[in-house]
This record gives sequence, C-alpha cells and structure tokens, in this order.
Amino acid sequence: MPSPQEIPQLASELIDMSRQYLRQETIEPAKALGKHAGMGIGGAMVISLGAFFLVLGLFSGLRVWLPAGEWYEVLARFLTAIGAAGVAGLVVWRMQSDDQQG
Repeated sequence: MPSPQEIPQLASELIDMSRQYLRQETIEPAKALGKHAGMGIGGAMVISLGAFFLVLGLFSGLRVWLPAGEWYEVLARFLTAIGAAGVAGLVVWRMQSDDQQG
C-alpha cells in the first residue's frame, strides 16, 4: 500500500502512462489511416477523371465518325451512354466475382 506522500506521484505517473497509451493506440494509427485514406481518395479521383476523359473522347470520336445530323448526334450520345454503362457494369461484375472467391 502506498504512503499518502506517494499518491500524487503515482497519480501523475498514471496520467502520463495513460497519455502515452492513448497516443500509441489511437492517435498514431489514426494518422497512418489518414495517409492511406488520402492516397485512396486521390487515386479514385484520378481514375474517375481518366474515365470521364475516355467517355468524352468516345463521344467526340463518334461525332466525328458518324455523318452530320441531329439524329446522328443523338445516336452518338446513346452509343456513348451504352458504352459507359457497359464498362461500369463490367467493373461491378468483376468486383463482385472477386469478393465471392476470397
């Protein structure tokens, strides 16, 4: 049993040890998680921007390749939408089949 004179010192040691434990077990892992999340969000933004430009290029290419006319413009938009939806569906299908395997 500690003497009454040692109680303030033990209390300050307990507080310091608790601070170190909280820093070690919560703050440092949260910082590492923040770095990984930032890289993931950045990568997702770059991939999304690339997909947008690919769809825009497909639409522009179809407009150039198809003859001039209002209905051909609509056809180019429709084919672009079908192509983008098909690729998105393919990605979702592949992601689901990967989840089921492992």
